[in-house]
Amino acid sequence: MTDTLDPEIAKRLKRNAEGLVCAVAQQRGTGEVLMVAWMDDAALHRTLTTREATYFSRSRNQQWIKGETSGHTQRVHEVRLDCDGDTVLLVVDQEGGACHTGDRTCFDAVKLL
Repeated sequence: MTDTLDPEIAKRLKRNAEGLVCAVAQQRGTGEVLMVAWMDDAALHRTLTTREATYFSRSRNQQWIKGETSGHTQRVHEVRLDCDGDTVLLVVDQEGGACHTGDRTCFDAVKLL
């Protein structure tokens, strides 16, 4: 497997200064927002190819497959690009907690309004 993203997809992406695009994971069927992460082209390509959610860790400067160490995996059913090309939406089946804290979503901790 190569890690080259399809050029037609790549040209539609608007990346940040670090070459990354925002990725939002949403639970299939319920629409629940699970988490937000970052992807580089290789992580997006791997996600599209394997249907295993793969992200890019800015702190570790490397790709990571969701659930590789925790077992809390995301099986990808759809990947959508927003109208501006700066965010991808992953529609997933989440196994276990999506948040690194173990919570179901990363949005369970604090409600501001």
